[in-house]
Amino acid sequence: MSQNHYICLMSFRDTYRAPKGKVNLSDISPVPLKGICSREEAEALLAKNTQRIKELQYNLYAEGKHSILVVLQGMDTSGKDGTIRNVLGPINPQGCEITSFKKPSDEEMAHDYLWRIHKAVPARGMIGVFNRSHYEDVLIVRVRNLVPKSVWSKRYDHINQFERTLTDEGTVLVKCFLHIDKDEQKERLESRLEDPTKHWKFNVGDLDERKLWKDYVNAYEVALEKCDTQVAPWYVIPANKKWFRNLVVSSLILETLEELNPKTPAPEDDLSRVVVK
Repeated sequence: MSQNHYICLMSFRDTYRAPKGKVNLSDISPVPLKGICSREEAEALLAKNTQRIKELQYNLYAEGKHSILVVLQGMDTSGKDGTIRNVLGPINPQGCEITSFKKPSDEEMAHDYLWRIHKAVPARGMIGVFNRSHYEDVLIVRVRNLVPKSVWSKRYDHINQFERTLTDEGTVLVKCFLHIDKDEQKERLESRLEDPTKHWKFNVGDLDERKLWKDYVNAYEVALEKCDTQVAPWYVIPANKKWFRNLVVSSLILETLEELNPKTPAPEDDLSRVVVK
């Protein structure tokens, strides 16, 4: 095994855990450490990870004791869709639920802000993915002043309590902030303009959000600080390089599954003498 392979197989849960205390994203690199591994090595390891995730997801489903909830947050163009496609695309779709949270509907607005979130939490045996999540209610809601500070400022505690309830009931959270810098976002937006097949992905409104980059960074820093808990930690994933982002997220999910170590249950009846005629 090469040195690069050895480094790539380290525990990413330890390496990319959000820093304790005050978070300053400008101090965290959005690119992998120099020499940590090549793209080719990362893609080979990703293939191994996804195969192993597929195997363990089968056991998770059969055992039916726990669920895993992967929360993906990040600036526009940070790669939430790409992460889902590349990391979880190969697994059995019957065992994976993906929820993308958009602007709340009238029905959702008639309930508390966590109502639509709780409805989408994966059942035991499932892997669920949130493409954006309950954190939007302390991100865009805060930045855009959609509700008063007296309202959104209480939500960090609400979220921590909500996530504690989920973990107490058997759901393991894997919360990933896909960390890109402003220059990388510019390149990705420009690539959508230059490629007609990607025009559908370009939203002019994203340019308005880009103007608020510093405000969003600040909002994310506070959320990472206030909602990084022992039972539901945050991970800050270097996401400027898509291939490395995919490797890290897949490794986090795999480490979580291996720690749960799900097993297929024994049959209720003695099948040793059963004959199918």
